[in-house]
Amino acid sequence: MSGLYLSRGLFPQEFLRPTVEYLLNSQRPSGEIPWFDGGYTDPWDHVEAAMGLSIGGEYGAAVSAYRWLAARQLADGSWWASYRGDVVDNDHRRETNFVAYVATGVWHHFLITEDRDFLQDMWPTVERAVRFVLALQGPQGEIDWAVNSAGEPLRDALVTGCSSIYKSLECAINIAVTLGEPQPAWVAARAALGTALRQRPERFDRSWESKARFSMDWFYPVLSGAISGSAARARLAGRWEEFVHPGLGCRCVSDEPWVTVAESCELVMALLAAGDHARAVELYSWLHQWRSDDGAYWTGYQFVEDLLWPDEQPTWTAAAVLLAADALTGHTAAARLFTSVQLLPDAEGVATRARRDQ
Repeated sequence: MSGLYLSRGLFPQEFLRPTVEYLLNSQRPSGEIPWFDGGYTDPWDHVEAAMGLSIGGEYGAAVSAYRWLAARQLADGSWWASYRGDVVDNDHRRETNFVAYVATGVWHHFLITEDRDFLQDMWPTVERAVRFVLALQGPQGEIDWAVNSAGEPLRDALVTGCSSIYKSLECAINIAVTLGEPQPAWVAARAALGTALRQRPERFDRSWESKARFSMDWFYPVLSGAISGSAARARLAGRWEEFVHPGLGCRCVSDEPWVTVAESCELVMALLAAGDHARAVELYSWLHQWRSDDGAYWTGYQFVEDLLWPDEQPTWTAAAVLLAADALTGHTAAARLFTSVQLLPDAEGVATRARRDQ
């Protein structure tokens, strides 16, 4: 199916309920949400799937997902790259954007439910995660992408990963303010990271080939709020034809004929953040041709060979579909999380004081 045009206040509840059910059916009794049945679980995509459950009104299942993650947090605040139940699947690295994302999910759930007990219960997990991430921030603002199995920093930074962290820090700061635990050092770290993303491109991709061929490097600084306003619109316009295939979606990489549903949904939200509502609605309308009868969505479509590839229906792709629908319709109180920067007033005051003291 294609041609689902969404407008504010008209969340397609009946149409998307099977997608929520797909997430529920994929979740293990422990709370874990793997990529798909038989797949591994990584912290970032696990949180993404939990946010989909919150949008779907499955609050108990979402809380179970966050508790599963909190129970596996390491002493230094991090998580390994992936798990299979209680077994570590990949112990080669711990990625900073994976670790930080718990703050985004926790704040998202609180915005929807206003469950202060949940927020308080998750605060130690969030605080430890942010502490781990910010210990890897360089003097020019960028944050190392990972540590290796021995805990040694891998000294380079990713635009997409740092952009995700930028949004996670916004959420972590808001959690702290809400709980009466303001963190001025976090505010300053977020400001420095934003400056690096906007003004210091040389601090990224220093030791490997540029990741600029990936669409996420193109739109994630807009999605995260690091780049906004006219600069955001110019950034998206500059490579639109390179990445977007009309009627199909957004490519994962510019040099491959492969559109992916999750990246397309994230681009929908980036367009909304940049104020381009019409193109956001149009792009989202193309994506449901990649939906199966059970509400799951295929990862993507290779349009030269005319095949769905890979043969996977990830939970995080289903969640991205729900997040984009929420952003377009304003269905939940978290609908604007990825389309605007919303630092709480106390956090903004701390930011102002931090700038004045510099």
